[in-house]
Amino acid sequence: MKFVDSIVIAIRSLFANKLRSSLTMLGMIIGVGAVIVLMSVGAGLQNYITSTFEEMGSNLLFVTPANPDAPGIAAM
Repeated sequence: MKFVDSIVIAIRSLFANKLRSSLTMLGMIIGVGAVIVLMSVGAGLQNYITSTFEEMGSNLLFVTPANPDAPGIAAM
């Protein structure tokens, strides 16, 4: 079977099963769009967090206790 024959069979199959073909294409479009949106949101959040840390400065360190009333070595 030649490559051209495969293309002709694929096109005939697309037109024979219009609903299934259109739903498949819609699912692929939604899936690709969702991946693009999530990657964009992730990159934006990463840039936001990086810029926030850079604004704080590199010489700051904040240490806070999780629960200052809890008994332990540090509380004694």
